[in-house]
Amino acid sequence: MDKKSRAKKIGKILDQFFPAPSVPLLHKDPYTLLIAVLLSAQCTDARVNTITPILFKLADSPAKMVNSAISQIQAIIRPCGLSPTKAKAIWHLSQILLEKHQGEVPKTFEALEELPGVGHKTASVVMSQAFKIPAFPVDTHILRCAQRWGLSSGKTPVHVERDLKALFPKKDWNKVHLQIIYFARAFCPARQHKAAQCPICSVLQNF
Repeated sequence: MDKKSRAKKIGKILDQFFPAPSVPLLHKDPYTLLIAVLLSAQCTDARVNTITPILFKLADSPAKMVNSAISQIQAIIRPCGLSPTKAKAIWHLSQILLEKHQGEVPKTFEALEELPGVGHKTASVVMSQAFKIPAFPVDTHILRCAQRWGLSSGKTPVHVERDLKALFPKKDWNKVHLQIIYFARAFCPARQHKAAQCPICSVLQNF
């Protein structure tokens, strides 16, 4: 089975299990999504979702965030890890949004990736899920599954992203990236993975 056929088969299975995946991070607009994704670095979505309601009660807009002390922000987000770095990034990016973007989250990769604490993956999540612009964010789950399912031999997110974009229709990128994350958590974990019990790995073994 070539990679295109493999991807098509995988896409059908993903549609069966997760036909309409939602963003796993709690948010109400592009700004709160941006902050939630930034906080998710080296932290689980579940933990981020326990922290953001508290943070957004304090400040849910760039203007409110810059009126808060970095120490206040850090105290709230401490359970997410890397709190000194993340708190400074949140405060400074909020200031930049006010000074350069009229308080709005920009809709280009270039502008997003210029913000403190915002890398390509974070920018891709915001572009795809806040603005519905096709992108294919690659996290550890997607990196693992792409390799395990024979879709990419890439060792870096950049390589895997390029491979997956070539295999799946552009119109499906935003959906497929979420589908793989949910599927990986439910059926295709990094540890104690049982291929025979995985709805995708068990099928691929027969080809």
